[in-house]
Amino acid sequence: MNNKRFNPYKRLHEESSVQDILGKMISGYNLEKGIDKLNVREAWIKLLGPGIAAYTQQVELRKDTLFVSLSSNVLREELSYGLDKIIRMINEDLNKEIIKKIILR
Repeated sequence: MNNKRFNPYKRLHEESSVQDILGKMISGYNLEKGIDKLNVREAWIKLLGPGIAAYTQQVELRKDTLFVSLSSNVLREELSYGLDKIIRMINEDLNKEIIKKIILR
């Protein structure tokens, strides 16, 4: 059994960049899923713009499904036609495949 965990007291090489150290801490403390949830929410607002963000009540990532609550039935209907494109845009923005499905509520 490989039990390599991040040890905050273990000295890292001085050549390590801040990004490398943060990456090791994130994976060592299993924070990646929480950070993905925040990044997905920010990407939704950034990519879909302030007009759609104004009608967005909640954005929640559960496993590989993004649940989005909207206050407008008309907007929900319009967005439902472009879900594949939205999934692609968010995944490309985050540089990894996090979302496989979007459910609009």
